[in-house]
Amino acid sequence: MKMLIGGQKVASSSGEEIRVINPATQELIDTIPSATKKDVDRCLANAQQGKKEWSSVPTYKRAAILKKCAQAILEHEPELVELLSKESGKPLYVAKNEVHDAAVKFESYAEKVNHTYGAVMPDVQPGAEKDIVFTRREPLGVVVCITPFNYPLILATQKIGPALAAGNAVILKPATDNPLALIRMCEILLECGIPGNALQVVTGRGPTLGKWLVATPLINAVSLTGSTEVGVEINNYAAPYLHKVFLELGGNDAFIIFDDADLDLAVNEAMTRIYNSGQTCMAPKRFLVQNGIKDTFVQKLTEKLAEIVVGNPADEKTQMGSLISEKAAKRVEEQVNLTIKQGAKLMYGGKRFNHAFYEPTVLVDVTAEMDIARNMEVFGPVFPVIKFATQEEAVEIANNSIYGLSGGIFTSDLNKAITTAAALETGTVAINGSGLYSNLEIPFGGYKMSGIGREGASCSIEDMSQIKNYVLKAVLQND
Repeated sequence: MKMLIGGQKVASSSGEEIRVINPATQELIDTIPSATKKDVDRCLANAQQGKKEWSSVPTYKRAAILKKCAQAILEHEPELVELLSKESGKPLYVAKNEVHDAAVKFESYAEKVNHTYGAVMPDVQPGAEKDIVFTRREPLGVVVCITPFNYPLILATQKIGPALAAGNAVILKPATDNPLALIRMCEILLECGIPGNALQVVTGRGPTLGKWLVATPLINAVSLTGSTEVGVEINNYAAPYLHKVFLELGGNDAFIIFDDADLDLAVNEAMTRIYNSGQTCMAPKRFLVQNGIKDTFVQKLTEKLAEIVVGNPADEKTQMGSLISEKAAKRVEEQVNLTIKQGAKLMYGGKRFNHAFYEPTVLVDVTAEMDIARNMEVFGPVFPVIKFATQEEAVEIANNSIYGLSGGIFTSDLNKAITTAAALETGTVAINGSGLYSNLEIPFGGYKMSGIGREGASCSIEDMSQIKNYVLKAVLQND
């Protein structure tokens, strides 16, 4: 598959390619170009024309094109689902959910931009009573969108949808492991009427390509979803140019279960940990369970996990597929082994198999001082169980992390739920639900080193645009 530069499908100017592997079978699916600095410079130059061309399209026409994009994505659902499942190791139902949500996001941003308003300032300042001052929103210019492997379509549309709706030119850099479905989706978007200079896709290795795209005065903003380490690096590249920066980064979300909780509900919600093989930034990753119910919770959890069908993502019966790569699975293996070395006990699972698969795994006797209980984000189906005695202790453990993305609280006491939620240093808290709560309307993002800014239909159009004040000086005349 090729890059999309200036509306054309192009190879790398060097001819170098990168292999895309099916992680579940280790088979070669396709190759992608490894972009050079020359390719990036061409893309940046095109974007200068693209921002002028696309911003001149009236808002209602841009919105109509985005609605057409949403419909076209749904029409190509079987093709996109198959490609996404193969390159990502996702079960078919996970891939289907992602394709559907990508289409819904385009529809949502199209509706939102049609109802994004300016304002008229009141005449409260003496001397300005004859003036009319109003505001309009204008595009930022060129927005670089850097997206991760775990939800390539959803997390791309979360960025390119509002950026395009607001009239910006977009340069998209997809994940190297699984860019195929995303490239194909962008081909479909261009077919729907988005200009080739307004939506471009460049592929290649992240560290080099990210610097070329961001460390330049030819862009105006960068939106990245990825690890905290990469986010800090990109922020440093952007700083000398004062680019607007939006970062959705890592998490180590707490899942707090008090002894008065509906335990069956808590176990069912805990199963969101295995969705997408645990490769979700806002999935529950630390299971804090009050002392008196810990053993019962672990028993119910392991019984539930034993029912999960792990295997070939192409099989409709499969509930959990592989991780994105053998490297990723080995990383989870190393993290589990480290936690056991630090004193945890393996209660269930704990094995990597068939290269990129990792069993759902339960660890008990995890203490608040261990790496996994604080700042080590495990991107896999691992359940570290940590005991606590009091509400205050649960909050202290939960907040003792550099991350603050999401969280969940289980209790039948509403006062306890609200006071605990208020004390958690996180961007989202679900009460009697998992922190893996998907709602495209909410302003999603985190505290601390989980990121900068928010994404969602309720806020992203504003973030992807800027306010201009228009002053009509002394146009009101007194009788």
